[in-house]
Amino acid sequence: MSSALEKHSLFELNRYLRRAIALNLPNGVWVSCEINQLGQSRGHYYLTLVEKEAEGEAIIAQAEAVLWSRQHKKLQRQLGRELQLVLREGTQVLLKVQADFHERYGLKYIIEEVDLSYTIGQLELQRRAVREQLEKEGLLYLNKQLKLPTAVQRLAIVSAATAAGYADFMQQLSQNEYGYRFSARLYNAAVQGQYAADEIARQLKAIEQAARPFDAVALVRGGGARLDLAAFDEYKVCKAIAQCPFPVITGVGHETDEPLVELVAHTPLKTPTAAAAFLIDRNLQFEAHLLELGQGLQRRAMSTLREANLGLEQHAQAIALLARQGVDRQQQAVGFLSAQFPAALNRQLQQQSTRLGQLEQLFELLSPEATLRRGYTLTLRNGAPVRKASQLKSGDSITTRFIDGEQKSTVE
Repeated sequence: MSSALEKHSLFELNRYLRRAIALNLPNGVWVSCEINQLGQSRGHYYLTLVEKEAEGEAIIAQAEAVLWSRQHKKLQRQLGRELQLVLREGTQVLLKVQADFHERYGLKYIIEEVDLSYTIGQLELQRRAVREQLEKEGLLYLNKQLKLPTAVQRLAIVSAATAAGYADFMQQLSQNEYGYRFSARLYNAAVQGQYAADEIARQLKAIEQAARPFDAVALVRGGGARLDLAAFDEYKVCKAIAQCPFPVITGVGHETDEPLVELVAHTPLKTPTAAAAFLIDRNLQFEAHLLELGQGLQRRAMSTLREANLGLEQHAQAIALLARQGVDRQQQAVGFLSAQFPAALNRQLQQQSTRLGQLEQLFELLSPEATLRRGYTLTLRNGAPVRKASQLKSGDSITTRFIDGEQKSTVE
């Protein structure tokens, strides 16, 4: 059986641990860790702090911590709203804590201070790692390869409905001096805080499922400090933008460091109003191009019409000249014929008269009377001339005609 010196009650052991911790850790200690879980009640913040393996997600250390309401108010006065950006799950933090061990409630760390510069440094390291991953996966220029329509009308907007940046963006669009109208649909998402990255990525995916495709997507948020824009450096948001089937235009207000979403977006702009102005100017350029085309078409039509009119005038003049020349030639021909016609007619009449005289002589020479005068007779049978003796037979009655009369006879 163990001796009395080796026997302790649970309370005694815990009190011993409390004293040992108080003696060895009398002052606060700076601890680097990750906020794994975060809860709030009555102004107090209850955190689960963890440390993970350098390569992987396995937790190798875990502890509970608390930021009391009074200390939270003090730190908020010192650090401003960036304190809330640090106090979120998944954030790497450097905290000054006071170890507190209670006999009943065990060990917990009382948070006294928060080092924002450490968190910002860790975000920068994370940002570089995300960029390298995006580049390795070929996502940096994927969305930039999409073709942005010449005129943008259907627009999906990812922003918070209550955000000032969204209000500025819509005011710029709706009150443009050219009267352009945009069909804009808001996909509401937090643009800062613990759930911003998840909501933005989810809404970008929802846009892909829209019944009608959009011309472009606008991701807008007003200005903010470096920690305000942490969600716009997260891998899930950048990947969703890169893989979006529509060109993404970003208008994320920032002063110096550009968020990673600007590297993967089709068209990055510094503010929501700049993004709206870009869309208006693009539509203005499209309208100007249409007007230029219309004016060019009008000029070409007028030039073609002038050339056609000139051609018609030239053709008309040529036709009139040809007509006049034709008339002149015909008139000359008529004049020539008029001058030549009487003489030609007389020649033709004389030729015909001579020929007629010749024919008359020939007719006279060949007539039966002329034959009879030369001493020939003409034998007729039944009034028809007999040219051959074989035409007659014995007993035929014939008539013989002489120049001075006729004699009838019978063939024997």
